[in-house]
Amino acid sequence: MLKIAIQKSGRLHDDSIKILKEAGIYIDNGKDQLKTTSRNFPLEVLYLRNGDIPQYLRDGVVDIAILGENLLVEKAEDLKIVEKLGFSKCRVSVAVPKENEFNSSKDLEGKKIATSYPNTVKNFLAEKEIKAELHKISGSVEIAPNIGLADAIVDIVSSGSTLFKNNLKEVEQILKSEAVLAVSPQISAEANQILDKLLFRIQSVLKARSSKYVLLNAPNDKLDKIIEILPGMKSPTVLPLAKEGWSSLHSVINEETFWEVIDELKNNGAEGILICPIEKMVL
Repeated sequence: MLKIAIQKSGRLHDDSIKILKEAGIYIDNGKDQLKTTSRNFPLEVLYLRNGDIPQYLRDGVVDIAILGENLLVEKAEDLKIVEKLGFSKCRVSVAVPKENEFNSSKDLEGKKIATSYPNTVKNFLAEKEIKAELHKISGSVEIAPNIGLADAIVDIVSSGSTLFKNNLKEVEQILKSEAVLAVSPQISAEANQILDKLLFRIQSVLKARSSKYVLLNAPNDKLDKIIEILPGMKSPTVLPLAKEGWSSLHSVINEETFWEVIDELKNNGAEGILICPIEKMVL
């Protein structure tokens, strides 16, 4: 049985359950349960407080965990990341009151900084050779400048709406973060074999999420150029159409370059382009 830790509640919890489900792993998740098992995969799930997960990993209480990369940087840089999961993206940033001028990180010299990430901030300040006074706060860091506790804050930023509501502006990004799958240094050989199977499934889901299936029609005299644009996983599938001189091509496009590729296909004679989502990609 492979033991995985997942955040007890919140967006990271929901996205973690979703990716496991897409990987074909079904969990009977009753209300307020702290531990459960999958009914179709050798996986035991522990629902834990986010801040406790790194220690559980380090101690070998759980074999793997889904958590924010920012938490590993803060509490457990020694723990190994085996897969970046592409969801719950955010950044750890410096923010100051909107009316304050800020030209560079050197403006933090001698200032008071409130944060829930003291180790991350200490490393940042040391790297920039800045001396500042740190105030560690658990939750609601953004109110610190408004009550006179700090001149600046360092906190997680997603959309920036919380900063805006508290009359703050983001002025410098310290690190980018997303959900990751981390592994315990004490994982057994047996659990590691199950992890390999889980990773295979998750990677298939992630590849599918970042890809689109494309079907198009093209004149045969333009096929070479269109095949150049659409390499696919190995090469596109080409099938003759009933209309003489035309073929149908089936391939895969990466989400990141999707619109650029579509524009190029159209400019080179592609017609009747259909795009479909991909559920899984087994490579």
